[in-house]
Formats: sequence, structure tokens, C-alpha cells
Amino acid sequence: MDERDDMASSADKMTDAELMQRVSAGEHSAMQILVERYQNIVYSTVARMLNNSPETDDIAQQVFINVWKAAKSFNPESSFSTWMFTILKNLVFNELRRQKRKPIVFAEEVDENTSGDDVFIEATLSPDSAAEYSELETAVNEAIAQLEPDARLAIQLRRFQNMSYEDIAETLGKSVSATKSLIFRARNELKVSLSRFLS
Repeated sequence: MDERDDMASSADKMTDAELMQRVSAGEHSAMQILVERYQNIVYSTVARMLNNSPETDDIAQQVFINVWKAAKSFNPESSFSTWMFTILKNLVFNELRRQKRKPIVFAEEVDENTSGDDVFIEATLSPDSAAEYSELETAVNEAIAQLEPDARLAIQLRRFQNMSYEDIAETLGKSVSATKSLIFRARNELKVSLSRFLS
């Protein structure tokens, strides 16, 4: 292993905050590591928020461009992922406002390894059961897409990223109690939308 490989391996083991210190100093290799760590998470979240619209690629890329540009404003005592999701939220909400009058096109199921949430179907399921499972996944995606943007993002961050209420609240710029109420209401809306599957 040469010296460059040693440096790359060392950088791979750095925390997000340590990498951001290097990014703020203009180090492109540190930014590349952050992109590799978070690109699937960012893409899948943007894809779900925008219903896999054609703008998904551009918005996901813009998240990292904005991370690079705003690197000096990052507080190393803060959570990088929460800070990054705040950038994502602003970009996605702006895009949703821009396309507000466009009809909703629901997302296809996306693969976690490339862009989105993996859908696991047990090999033992009958074709009918697999079809029903696929129908449920589609219905869940469509129900989430009907939520208001802040509720939609809160549900995404809680369901797919297992983010704490405190971090979701910080991302949305709300209090923790308001965030919990938002998620509670959103879950009730989803139960109503998906009632035919819950009987």
C-alpha cells in the first residue's frame, strides 16, 4: 500500500465532523468520502419526497454542492447528517413549491443499493402474496406522497433513517413536541389511507 492509499484509508475512518473540517479547508478528497457515505441516503430521500420526478438527480447533486459551498458554516459540535438533511429539506421544499401545480407521479419502487428503499419479498411467498406485498408497498409510497411536505419528510426521516425526534425537529426547524405531533398526525393520515390493508 503506497502513501496515497494510506492517506485515503485514514480519511475513510474519519468522523463526518473531521471530514467537514477538511472540506471547509477545500479538500476535495474529504468531500468525496462524504458523498460516498451519504449519496444513497440522499438520493433515496429526495426520490421519495419528489415522487421520483426527473428533478431527483439534480436536487440530490445540489445537496452535496451546497454542503461544499456552506462547509465553513458547519458547526463541528453538531450532527453532520442533521445539518445535511436541513440543506436537503430546503432544496426539496423549494422544488415542491415550484412544481406545486404539476400532477403527482408516484415513485416506482427503488433499490437501496442504487437509489432508494429495498423491497424484500420472501422467496417462500406465493405469487399472489408477492403481488399483494408489492401492492402494499406502492400504496404506502402513494399515501406518503399525499402528506404535506414537512410531514412527508418527517415520516421519511423517522421510517427510513431512524432519526431521533430531536434531530428531525432540528431539521424541520420545529420544537420536539410539534414534531412529535406532526408525526402522530401523519401516521393517523396514513392509517386512514391504508385502512383497506389494515383490516
